[in-house]
Amino acid sequence: MKPTLLVLAAGMGSRYGSLKQMDGLGPSGEAIIDYSIYDAIQAGFGKVVFVIRHSFAEAFQKIYSKERFGGKVEVEFVYQELDCLPEGFSVPEGREKPWGTNHAVMMAKDVIHEPFAVINSDDFYGREGFIAVADFLRSVEGLRGRYSLVGYFLKNTLSEFGSVSRGVCGIDDNGCLSTVTERTSIQRKEDGKVYYNEKGVEHEVSEDSVVSMNFWGFTPDYFGWSEDLFKTFLASEDVKVNPKAEFFIPYVADVLIKRNDATFKVLNCDAKWFGVTYKEDRPFVVSKINELIDKGVYPRNLWGK
Repeated sequence: MKPTLLVLAAGMGSRYGSLKQMDGLGPSGEAIIDYSIYDAIQAGFGKVVFVIRHSFAEAFQKIYSKERFGGKVEVEFVYQELDCLPEGFSVPEGREKPWGTNHAVMMAKDVIHEPFAVINSDDFYGREGFIAVADFLRSVEGLRGRYSLVGYFLKNTLSEFGSVSRGVCGIDDNGCLSTVTERTSIQRKEDGKVYYNEKGVEHEVSEDSVVSMNFWGFTPDYFGWSEDLFKTFLASEDVKVNPKAEFFIPYVADVLIKRNDATFKVLNCDAKWFGVTYKEDRPFVVSKINELIDKGVYPRNLWGK
């Protein structure tokens, strides 16, 4: 069995200012997505499914075709749109914001029938994470409720150019996720310490905290849980009063953990994350990619064309 990689690429990157999923950062025009897929292939993944939107589908599919990857991996596309809702539900008046990361995952139900990993399109995760989650997914084939999260140390996930939001993880004695607490406006200050902002008040957080970078491992039964909980979410008071409420993966994970319906093994990764949250991040990411090329981790022309 070869696991599948589900790439969440439907976001438009408002802070970055452009369609950053397709921004060429490597020496031959490779985007961060390319390096993630290259690492996934090396780790033994057999298929890539992209979650995109119809508004940029033609341009995206033209670049990220099966031919781009030399036939080394299968490629499929699914679409996340605001009106992709269960029967009996409609888009609330005034709603413009997409429904969130777990809604994006649900769009792949009809094309994924094997264990799969989920990543963001604009985050560089490092090969260690792909190897760890691929090994885990192969070990849980045919099982239910056995999921995973690749956890990164907070100090390895900060941007020098602004604050970030991270899901700070609680881990139980069995090495499984117990909580994910979303912390916003995390940033290293002039005193060298790391703080998050909550309702205008700054709180120190350990730089060695394990955080989620939205790198998950699931078996196909996760789609069923997601559909049930999405209906509950849509019927909630929060959705009625908050036009920006989102159906996030950590929300579903928290419910499943509390109900003892699933476990999430935390696969610790010491890799240095980097991404293009801000335009100012771009030169740094380009330099880090070139460093890895110089070390022989990646070829200069990733797909040999």
